[in-house]
Amino acid sequence: MNRYELLETLVPVLEDALVVCNIGIPSQELHAISDRDNHFYMLGSMGLCSSIGLGLALTTQKRVVALEGDGAVLMNLGTLATIGNRAPDNLILLIIDNGSYGSTGDQATYTSGETSLAAVARGAGSQKVIECPGEETAGVLADCLTARRAAVIVSRVAAGNRPLPVVPLHPIVLRERFRQSIRK
Repeated sequence: MNRYELLETLVPVLEDALVVCNIGIPSQELHAISDRDNHFYMLGSMGLCSSIGLGLALTTQKRVVALEGDGAVLMNLGTLATIGNRAPDNLILLIIDNGSYGSTGDQATYTSGETSLAAVARGAGSQKVIECPGEETAGVLADCLTARRAAVIVSRVAAGNRPLPVVPLHPIVLRERFRQSIRK
């Protein structure tokens, strides 16, 4: 299972949550699968999806799912310490770990070697960390959303991208419709 196939299985589970999606191809894939007002497609700021998701979770009671990539988390490991220490009950950080920088040419990340983001998240203070294959992720995510407890999920999938156009919506349009989803 690759990231696109994983996202297809997650869309039904994400229906009611506020979703912040990692920049580049992950946002393009989620947009192509199911464009929704409650999806915030990052168009910049690589490595900050988890930070944006954390900030959002700290300011709303709604469930927040940050869909982050392994390469992006490696660029901002400090956010794992903040998540581990703040741990808002409405935040789920779902790291899609394909062992590569998917949006820049599939160069290998350190998670394809010895680095375990699940171990890093635990070491940073996260109490609920689940590592699972892509095929099990939708069920794990559904359980975590139902539990209403902070969680970090590391979903292992195969590298590879689906060639898709960029998200065709202007950043201001994305921002405003997402703001409306927060207020609903």
